[in-house]
Amino acid sequence: MVHRILIVTAVAAEADSVTAGLGPGRPDLLPLPGGLGLRRHEGRVDVLVGGVGPAAVAAATATALAYGSLAGSGYDLVVSAGIAGGFRPVAPVGSVVVSSAIVAADLGAETPDGYLAVEELGFGRSVHPVPEGPAKRIAAALDAGGPPCVLAPVLTVSTVTGTARRAAELAERHPTAAAEAMEGFGVAEAAAAYGVPAVEIRAVSNAVGPRDRAAWRIGEALGALEVTFGLLSRTVFVEPWEPS
Repeated sequence: MVHRILIVTAVAAEADSVTAGLGPGRPDLLPLPGGLGLRRHEGRVDVLVGGVGPAAVAAATATALAYGSLAGSGYDLVVSAGIAGGFRPVAPVGSVVVSSAIVAADLGAETPDGYLAVEELGFGRSVHPVPEGPAKRIAAALDAGGPPCVLAPVLTVSTVTGTARRAAELAERHPTAAAEAMEGFGVAEAAAAYGVPAVEIRAVSNAVGPRDRAAWRIGEALGALEVTFGLLSRTVFVEPWEPS
């Protein structure tokens, strides 16, 4: 049964939106090694600013998971949360994507015959499937009253897409993907090392494709993130439930 949840964002602005959604009142601040800190809400939900990119956030998430394990208060679910680019037309700006899988989209090799994922090279993994329990429960809660929601794979990239060509390449390799961000796979790797299920929740701030800062709607996406976690705090996060 899910009792304690760790939510990991890349930057403080995302954590602020998540925290605001979780409810009024000042969360307890728990210091962690490396200058990290947990925002603890009513002893059940912790929010961590983990840093940008899969490496930084994997290290931060692992630190929080180790702290919880050593303190005897480990987690039952890890959520990678924040804003993201959405693949048109499936995930427009202002919508929310809940991951059905978390995919490292550029973990592999370029060859004369095309891209090879790390599995095709004979080692490693590039996909973390998400247990149906948390993904479907979160998506159902949002469908019942939150922002427009899509249940689909979310890509993790180390370099954000900024051209139409790159967007087309990703869409061709991952035709069912709805969003790209930079941290989900790192969070999922750390969670897997501790045997904890992970899911990714992303509010869409821009379309994946040519870099156009004037078209970004970061404030709108952060608002959708707050609404999302406000709804989840009143539904999915309230009662223990089976994660699988």
